[in-house]
Amino acid sequence: MLLAVDVGNTNVVFALFDGREIKGRWRVATDARRTGDEYAVWLLQLMQLEGFRREDVQHILISTVVPRALHNLKVLAQKYFKQEAMVAGEGVAAWGFEADVDEPRSLGADRAVNAIAAHAKYKGDLIVVDFGTATTFDHVDFMGAYKGGIIAPGINLSLDALVNAAAKLPRIAIEAPTRTKSVIGRNTEDQMHIGVFWGYVALMEGLIARMRAEIGRPAQVIATGGLAVLFGDHTDIFDHVDADLTLDGLAILAERAAQAAA
Repeated sequence: MLLAVDVGNTNVVFALFDGREIKGRWRVATDARRTGDEYAVWLLQLMQLEGFRREDVQHILISTVVPRALHNLKVLAQKYFKQEAMVAGEGVAAWGFEADVDEPRSLGADRAVNAIAAHAKYKGDLIVVDFGTATTFDHVDFMGAYKGGIIAPGINLSLDALVNAAAKLPRIAIEAPTRTKSVIGRNTEDQMHIGVFWGYVALMEGLIARMRAEIGRPAQVIATGGLAVLFGDHTDIFDHVDADLTLDGLAILAERAAQAAA
């Protein structure tokens, strides 16, 4: 089985694959100081609770946007799984697609993995929207080449900035406004919900419309990340909501790496 590790700025996700089927997944807050031993104490217990043994893991692939976390995850692989972890974007796990941008080496691993999965699963030109710490909008053309994109502040970052900068504003949950259908709020909390939620929907719809116009060909929109389902219920801008896109990309990349190494 494959243990895929997706290290984001907010969370680290461990997913156990049998082929391309996810058999188990576990999430922990990202902390670059966390040691391989600390990961092992947490992960091995959770695997055991769900009936998996460390011996079930034959391959490990790590994708990270937090470079400082990589060393300790490699230690985890070596010490507790007796594996040399593959690193997404390196060696046999190289991306395998054209990054048609000014600085290809600066492309984030998460966005590259999304591009791989999106092209494998969907047809034609694609716009991939990933809701993470930042919200990214990426164009993958019909040949699978990465053509560039947009980085916007994530909705949680936007809300944190608003609350931290305005002393009298309360902290609210990220959710669709439920107490009013109007976009003119009559109290502070409703006004914040409207501004944060519908303001973000307007940002997405506006940016995607501009991307589609610039691409000049039909382009499907694929949404992924933690808030994709929430927003997908309140806009028709998405053609597909694919919560496991990034993890699927890691499974596909691992398959290609195994073929390259054979």
